[in-house]
Amino acid sequence: MQDQIDQETQEVGTFEATVERSRQLEAQLVKTPHEFRVLTGDRPTGRLHVGHLFGSLQNRVRLQDLGVRTFILIADYQVLTDRDTFENIADNVHNLVIDYLAVGLEPKPGQTSIFPHSHVPELNQLLLPFLTLVSQAELGRNPTVKEEIQSAGLTSINAGMYTYPVHQAADILFCKANVVPVGKDQLPHLEMTRTIARRFNERFAGNLPVFPEPQPLLSKAPLILGLDGSQKMSKSRGNAILLCDTEDTTAALIKKAKTDSERRITYDPDKRPEVSNLLMLVSLCTGESPEAIADRIGDGGSGQLKKLLTESLNAYLKPIRARRKEIEQDPERVRDVLREGIREARELAEATLEEVRSVMNMNI
Repeated sequence: MQDQIDQETQEVGTFEATVERSRQLEAQLVKTPHEFRVLTGDRPTGRLHVGHLFGSLQNRVRLQDLGVRTFILIADYQVLTDRDTFENIADNVHNLVIDYLAVGLEPKPGQTSIFPHSHVPELNQLLLPFLTLVSQAELGRNPTVKEEIQSAGLTSINAGMYTYPVHQAADILFCKANVVPVGKDQLPHLEMTRTIARRFNERFAGNLPVFPEPQPLLSKAPLILGLDGSQKMSKSRGNAILLCDTEDTTAALIKKAKTDSERRITYDPDKRPEVSNLLMLVSLCTGESPEAIADRIGDGGSGQLKKLLTESLNAYLKPIRARRKEIEQDPERVRDVLREGIREARELAEATLEEVRSVMNMNI
């Protein structure tokens, strides 16, 4: 199956081919989950919000529950590539784990591992040989890096920003992940990882490849806009509802959400993005289609829509928030999750690094 997917992608190097490859991969994950390893993660820049919940967290829980070996990396080093502050990194890591556990991720040896990459030195040691496999020009024209620089408003760019796609390759390949859930905008990063894996195998490994070329699993979740209705939901933009927010805070935030002047509620993402985004959020909470929700509200206007979203979202988040409060009272549980995740990641990274040294003739 893997060979078939690779061949089709090489024959038609288009986004449509990537979509088809992802569709086939999704079917194979359901049939033979134990053949796959997934690497995914987040930067510890703040607490998670409902955009993360519907955009990625639920899918991670689904893959875990299918039986796919899952590695969740907390990319703490990456925080240093585009911001000066680092004082809150440890607290943010702690709260990421709380959010993970609250939504249903269940760290177990050999099943789901959660770890920060700053605590896995063997993983980071892969960065050096990997850097020799890409050119400065290739790093400079990575569109994802360019977009991140622009969105962060950086005028002085450190080398860590340019080399982060290579570091990300180390994050993925140290555990020999062969599946990475991504959005369309993240495909250039993953293609860099695939290139590094292929070049390493060709240069050093001969007929016994060390690394798989990981496949993209495209997200089927809709883009969740922030409450301003114009940009992706983000805590830094002040347009997000956090998983840890109270019901009252959630109600107050939704009350301020941007809509438009038309009283009748309709679902039209192109012409009415703000209203449509709120309808989509209701739909994600209730399972009812956004079109049906719009028809039901009708001339009830934005006030009725916001009331329905408040009720639906608070009801949906209630058990998650309850679990979150319980976990907050047990900080040792969070530390145990991280210690075990680090232990498992280091054990695997040591084995991979030993294999790398062997094929590079660096054993002593």
